[in-house]
Amino acid sequence: MRRIAEGCDTSFAELYDRYSVRMHRYFYRMLGQDANVADDFTQELFMKIIEKRALYDPGRRFSTWFYTVAGNMVKNEYRRRSRQQTPPMEPEAFTEDFTTDLDQQVFEKHLALALEQLDETLRQCFVLRYQEEMSLKEIADIQDCPEGTVKSRLFYTIKKLSGKLRTFSGGVLLS
Repeated sequence: MRRIAEGCDTSFAELYDRYSVRMHRYFYRMLGQDANVADDFTQELFMKIIEKRALYDPGRRFSTWFYTVAGNMVKNEYRRRSRQQTPPMEPEAFTEDFTTDLDQQVFEKHLALALEQLDETLRQCFVLRYQEEMSLKEIADIQDCPEGTVKSRLFYTIKKLSGKLRTFSGGVLLS
């Protein structure tokens, strides 16, 4: 990041190669699973990195700062959407027979729907921990809270998701 602040173009290309797919996946999961929206947000994130490179604190891990910027973008989008007062997404009706083997794709669809119904803080916490595989400390730094709070959020998120997944599955426990 220091070389980017000094104007080194090859460093930016390396940074883009390292993080673009990961950030696209993050935005895809956090913003309604729309690839076009994820594309736009990923591009905007890298533009912000170029424009605000002087704000990076070399004393912090880059990935923590990067996810903090991305998380702030997601929060701003949630605020924008809430001002438009669009009705929340209703879960789709599923006709699959859940007494047979549950296909991974169906489970992921149910999980995505359940995640959409959580508030942004819990959703971000879950995505960063279980889909981006970040440590509790990294998540605490990104969400600017103690590690104990992250653990608590994860506990309640899993509890809520479990209930929602049971509802989607018609009472059959998904494993």
